[in-house]
Amino acid sequence: MVITWPNRIKDAGGLRSQFHHCIDVVPTILEAVGIPEPSMVSGVTQKPIEGVSMLYTFDDQKAVSRHRTQYFEMMGNRAMYDNGWIASCFHGRVPWEFSLSKTPSFDNEKWELYNLAEDFSQADNLAEKYPNKLRALQDLFWAEAAKHNVLPLDDRGGERVDTSNWPVPGGVRNKFIFYDGAVRIPEASAPVTKNRSFTIAADVEIPQDGAEGVVTAIGGVGGGWSLYFKDGKPSFTYNYLTSERPTITSSKKLGGGPATIQYEFVYDGGGVGKGGVGKLFVNGQLVAQGRIERTVPLLFSCDETFDVGTDTGSPVGLYPTNFTFTGKIKKVDMELK
Repeated sequence: MVITWPNRIKDAGGLRSQFHHCIDVVPTILEAVGIPEPSMVSGVTQKPIEGVSMLYTFDDQKAVSRHRTQYFEMMGNRAMYDNGWIASCFHGRVPWEFSLSKTPSFDNEKWELYNLAEDFSQADNLAEKYPNKLRALQDLFWAEAAKHNVLPLDDRGGERVDTSNWPVPGGVRNKFIFYDGAVRIPEASAPVTKNRSFTIAADVEIPQDGAEGVVTAIGGVGGGWSLYFKDGKPSFTYNYLTSERPTITSSKKLGGGPATIQYEFVYDGGGVGKGGVGKLFVNGQLVAQGRIERTVPLLFSCDETFDVGTDTGSPVGLYPTNFTFTGKIKKVDMELK
């Protein structure tokens, strides 16, 4: 990890070897700017942040690490760090392998033990030399796992990220109506526009000096689509995994008053991930159209969402983060073909 703060850190280029974890980044920022950990956000009581600020290391290279205990778990792979020692267990499959054929039983795993204070690269396995130390760290892992809701251990592969079984509000349907303020809807609970034709029709009120901002969007910088106004012109962008962003834009700025902005996508068919033709309409009149050569077949992202009136998370298109619509959105109709 690299930290730069010229006005505060005087040891430019200095090295630090205290044990820390990614959960320590937020506590470090909060302490650096003097903001207390929030106890409530938007009326929701917050759980304590389970991290330790790294700020103390900035002035003292030899300071004793304040992050003394940390569990790890991902798809069955586990580890337990405690005061310079770490016990780890490779469950048999790296996290990006979805096949279960290589996964052993939890009963047939082999734990390893390392003294990180003397062997940071984990080259010397001490499990046989210090069995009692290994057992103590294994017991500590189960205690931490229970405390932090890790249990039961789940070593499934692709099934864990399969969204087809996620609940969809209202059940299976082809027509939806959304209103301004419908934000942060998980992708799996939003209308599925992949591998099919669909239409979006938004009834909006345009300010007299023109509109800016997102009418509706799904996904983020990694992939998705967005219907929005930029420089007063209605536009539609399809983000194909960041590598391609075909954009369909009206040539004319839209004047003030009520308007219906409609986007229609006609899918080629013939399989998944195919292309199609996108058409943009204003009050029933075709104002722009273009070809989208390929589409995302399965998932835009793991953490981006469907939004109306803004684009939360990272931006789908080449516009600012949280590009909020400056007019009024009466409703957004969506129909899946």
